[in-house]
Amino acid sequence: MSDDANNAPAGLPQGYPFQRDWEMAPRELKALLDQRAPVVVIDVRTEAERNLASIAGTMHVPLSELPARIPALREHEADRIVVLCHHGTRSLRATELLRQAGFDHVRSLAGGIHLWSMDIDPTVPVY
Repeated sequence: MSDDANNAPAGLPQGYPFQRDWEMAPRELKALLDQRAPVVVIDVRTEAERNLASIAGTMHVPLSELPARIPALREHEADRIVVLCHHGTRSLRATELLRQAGFDHVRSLAGGIHLWSMDIDPTVPVY
């Protein structure tokens, strides 16, 4: 499938306001994971949300704790990082915080775990 008129990657809902410099589509992340490419996936949702639906192998750092946990994340500063939340709003905020802290290779998962469930893995519950 090709990119749509707003140059968003395939798999995003029509009209999704994709920000290429700030976001990664679920299909892009899936391809990286399938290739076993080095990528750190950080889930910034609450523990209750993670209990409802999650992606195996993700690191849990709730958005409310992110500023305090940046020093511990420094070991991943040079790594490719993808941040996810429910729909993509909190993960964009987390991406901004990490970039301000000097993490250059970080992007938000467009559409969050909701779009991951809809487009990549229907076994991940939608909530």
